[in-house]
Parts: sequence; structure tokens; C-alpha cells
Amino acid sequence: MRQIIFFNSDNFCRKSSIIIVLQQQFMKLTTKGRYAVMAMADLASYSNAKPISLKEISIRQNISLAYLEQIFLKLKNKKLVISSRGASGGYVLDKSPSDIKLSEIISAVDEEIKVLSCKKNSKRGCNNKSTKCITHNLWDELDQHINNFFERVKLQDLIKHI
Repeated sequence: MRQIIFFNSDNFCRKSSIIIVLQQQFMKLTTKGRYAVMAMADLASYSNAKPISLKEISIRQNISLAYLEQIFLKLKNKKLVISSRGASGGYVLDKSPSDIKLSEIISAVDEEIKVLSCKKNSKRGCNNKSTKCITHNLWDELDQHINNFFERVKLQDLIKHI
């Protein structure tokens, strides 16, 4: 969704430009989290118990090979994938796709899905005041729904229709 913000140029200053930028950052899931899920779904779809090279995933999913290397290092450290070296080397899933939650993949690459810009236990509120914004509880509940969704959905759910 694209947000158009109108402002009075007479009152425009550096501080208001920061506010405009903050207003546009509503829900955050970076490409790292999205690409990690895409790459894992690709690996689950094409593996057939043989290692898949990152180059193959890169070509099929149009993701930079260098970026995939960074992502897969994190996935390997979190024991979601196993790597093998050599001419026929590559990656395989460490567990069945039915045992891998999307939340695990997103978390493995140090991502966090947030709707709120404030910290939940912070003494400062959403507007840098001592209180929460008037819609804080609404966004907090949405945040919980989104995170529960990624907790319920398994990698298997993504590939069963392919």
C-alpha cells in the first residue's frame, strides 16, 4: 500500500521530514526475511534428497547469489539446512518441511516482524511521550496475529500446491 502525505511547505523542517519517514514505516519485513522463506521453499520443492546449489536457487528465485550466501550461513547456524561441499554439493533441509515453521526461518536470519515502532516494554510511548498512542493496542493485536500466523504456517504448506 502506498501512502501519500501532504504537508504545508511553510511549516516544513528537518523534524517534520523525520515524522513523514516514520509514518511510512508501518509494517516491517525486510527482503532478508522474505528471501529466506523463498529460498527455503525452493530448496524444499526441488531437493528430492539431493543437495541444491545456491546458484540454482539464485537463478530460479532471482535472488543475488552473494545475498543467498549470507542468508544460508544463518540458516545453517540455526540448524535449518545442512551443507555439503564438492562438485555435487549444495544444501538440503535439516528437517522435514512439515517440521519447519516460517517463524523459525524468519527468526534464523535475525528478522522480526513488527507493526509497532515503539518497544513493548519501553517507558517511552509511541510518540516519545510517557503514554502509548491512542491506537497502540490495535497495532499490538495486529502484531500478535501476524506473528501467530507465521508460527502456524509450515514450510510444507507453501510447497504443497506447487
